[in-house]
Amino acid sequence: MIKNDFAAILTGANDIMNRTPLISLTTDFGLLDPFVGTMKGVIAGICPGAQLIDITHSVAAFDLLEGALAIWQAWRYFPGDSVHLVVVDPGVGSERHPVLSRMGESWFIAPDNGVLTLVERDVRRTGGLIEHRRIENPKYMLPRQSHTFHGRDIFAPAAAHLASQIERGQVEAESFGQVIESLIQLPVPEPVRKPDGSIEGVILKSDRFGNLLTNVAAGDLPGGDDHPVIELGSLRITRFCRFYAEGKPGEVFGIVGSSGLLEIAMNRGSAKDETGGVAGTRFRLART
Repeated sequence: MIKNDFAAILTGANDIMNRTPLISLTTDFGLLDPFVGTMKGVIAGICPGAQLIDITHSVAAFDLLEGALAIWQAWRYFPGDSVHLVVVDPGVGSERHPVLSRMGESWFIAPDNGVLTLVERDVRRTGGLIEHRRIENPKYMLPRQSHTFHGRDIFAPAAAHLASQIERGQVEAESFGQVIESLIQLPVPEPVRKPDGSIEGVILKSDRFGNLLTNVAAGDLPGGDDHPVIELGSLRITRFCRFYAEGKPGEVFGIVGSSGLLEIAMNRGSAKDETGGVAGTRFRLART
């Protein structure tokens, strides 16, 4: 029994020392230009054993909130010790700082511009570990840095070096740079509950199917079958569905999507096109 336990301990230690590091990538670079491929080439040259997973490269250009939503929707479904590389960086070359963040069991490499706001908010709510550091050590950057492509010259190398440390089982976060107390936070709109019990919400984004993602969480909605009316402009949406196909083709309805947020959707059609709703459009949830 003791021998078997000791063997199990050794096996676990070997697993830690030989783990395959995982790096996710979220950017607004698109795939028409060589930016994403170049970053992956830099990572491969530093940590060839890293597994790379694309979350998305279709964040709208310079849209920090959309980038924050993309990584927030995805990160919790990755294994612990994953490295999440997020490059939505309209301030590239300016005074904003590149940062390494440990939040929960995951690592994040990103510009300090608010793109990690929603992840940090969730981790704080659950009492998870949070530590932020500036990336200052030139050892973890390319020898020469462009003022216009820090994704290649700073963020990708830093993520790859961190992944190498994870692969060896010896993470030295302190070697990247000094601790900072807090990150810049995006002013993410919160739903507002009115005295009459109604809720004023706002559309955060639309997905490629035309579904409108809102800032109203499932917990803000009445329980059971007591659904409010969604008032969006002159449109009154009275139907709530459990899944998209439950709605009639061409029907606009409310639904709690996979992110746990209320969506305004249409079965086999675009709620965005049908309603004219876009990011920033306000709506009201009124009692029936």
